[in-house]
Amino acid sequence: MAIFSVLCILFEYSVQRILNRIGPKDTPLSLEVTYLSDLHQFALWSSHDLDTPARTTAVPLAVPVDGALAVRDVRCDVVDITALPAAARPSASHAAWAERVSSPGADGPLPIAAHAEPDPTATAVTSPEYAARAFSDAAALAGPLGDTIDGTLRPYQLAGVAWLLRAVEDHGGALLADEMGLGKTMQAVAALSLLDPGPHLVVCPTSLVTNWRREIARFAPALAGEITVISYARLRLSGAQLAEKRWGAVVFDEAHTLKNPRTQVSRAARELDARARIALTGTPIENTLDDLWSILRVVAPAMFPVRAVFRRRFTKAVAAGDDGALRRLRAAVAPVMLARTKERAAGALPPKIDNPVLCDLTDEQARAYDACLARAADDGFGTGVARHGRLLAVLTSLKQICNHPALPTGVPPAGEPGRSGKLDVAMEILEANIASDRPTLVFTQYRDTGALLARAASAAAGEEVPFFHGGLSTEERAAIADGFQSGEGPGVLVMSLKAGGAGLTLTRACDVLHFDRWWNPAVEAQATDRAHRIGQDRPVTVTTLTTATTLEEHIDGMHRRKALLGVHADDRSIVSELASLADDRLLDVLRRNREEA
Repeated sequence: MAIFSVLCILFEYSVQRILNRIGPKDTPLSLEVTYLSDLHQFALWSSHDLDTPARTTAVPLAVPVDGALAVRDVRCDVVDITALPAAARPSASHAAWAERVSSPGADGPLPIAAHAEPDPTATAVTSPEYAARAFSDAAALAGPLGDTIDGTLRPYQLAGVAWLLRAVEDHGGALLADEMGLGKTMQAVAALSLLDPGPHLVVCPTSLVTNWRREIARFAPALAGEITVISYARLRLSGAQLAEKRWGAVVFDEAHTLKNPRTQVSRAARELDARARIALTGTPIENTLDDLWSILRVVAPAMFPVRAVFRRRFTKAVAAGDDGALRRLRAAVAPVMLARTKERAAGALPPKIDNPVLCDLTDEQARAYDACLARAADDGFGTGVARHGRLLAVLTSLKQICNHPALPTGVPPAGEPGRSGKLDVAMEILEANIASDRPTLVFTQYRDTGALLARAASAAAGEEVPFFHGGLSTEERAAIADGFQSGEGPGVLVMSLKAGGAGLTLTRACDVLHFDRWWNPAVEAQATDRAHRIGQDRPVTVTTLTTATTLEEHIDGMHRRKALLGVHADDRSIVSELASLADDRLLDVLRRNREEA
């Protein structure tokens, strides 16, 4: 089924526009309704006033302008499908969608205004057949997902799941390239729950193996036994054995790992035997358009089977300055690639997006963590006031190890990758945000960690990233904050949680990264409010990094339990709660819960 129809129909649209102008002088003009298939929402607009300031969102649509059909931004209200308003004199597009909302099986014709979203080249609109199918597919998901997924999907996520299932059915694979924070993992898990029975395979970076296992257990516990989660390193080493098995579906997370088709891991990915293949990445193009071809070669090899043809049509054309080549590529890959930004999905999102991420310890961190606990067990925790002090020292060392294994020793840590799982994840996020111009605040509670983060971020940004902390003078701190807010310098600012967590307006940032976990979630929330406050005009993504199987996960669990009770934990209450435990029980709480990756 074609996604786009060539823009060659003006008669129907123009007649409707003329009819809207006929009638009693005071009759209200009709409301047009266009279905946004990637969001599973409606855009409401007025054909007689395309720029009405009362409507809040600019949406590109194909509309009659001065007697001709043209693509332009139209002021719209974007609403859920359940919020379609009644109309005394509905337009043809309004009537068509109202009928489908009330009777999902309806199959009447859709006028062009009902599917007027243009393709990236602005030479075609969404075809009526595709719009009708996308609507019915997403609308039909509510029931099945309620039976298999423990969670509520937002409308754009329902659209994403329906699109994944449709792309897999039509093409055997799909690339979901939503921007970070829009819930690609949850959409993929939901799609797996509705595909044919497994076994399924998920391949991801080593640092995200635990996160995937926890997300599957959280959102689809009944599916956990059908899904195997492995790292790309294991795929590279055990590709031949994995290729001997017939998989229901394979999911490749952080699929830009496959950007080089000549690597062993890319070859192993292509050789897997699966009925469906799904790739997830927020950065499908890191260096050149060839990166995208390599990923599509894994999930939808029939789309562009010959690399030389792809390079001639798109890669070389873009490099030669052909402004339309990238738009043509986006239209060409639309059947198998969906890429939505936070701004695009803003109408369906709350103003703040929470993005909790679990990170794994490296082997070096795990050894350091276990050794620290072994020393604590040998020394004991003491009693009374001394017990609190001794316990706090151990907790601090464990939390620093979760940040980087060298921090507790006082040795300034190097920034090389592979030593800290959390630092590696943080740098992936920062590099993506720098590339997409998403200014980011990074918070940590430790001075040495902040210095480490500033050095690593500076290397990624190609210029010095400042570190805002309490050891600076008032004038120095003011200069750093003012410079960042005014747009000077890099789009990353590292901040001490205590020094930078209150009293500042830093709405240039639209992402907040909490590198380590503070005892009191209210302190983290207060720091987040540096970006999420009056003056912010974009959704703010708040990423909290938690090291799995460690003390940090215990802190996170305590935060959640306290939140359910409507109270906040703080450093005194948590330390006191832990100190009240007997030594053996305390060590059990702090000890790593080892899992095989």
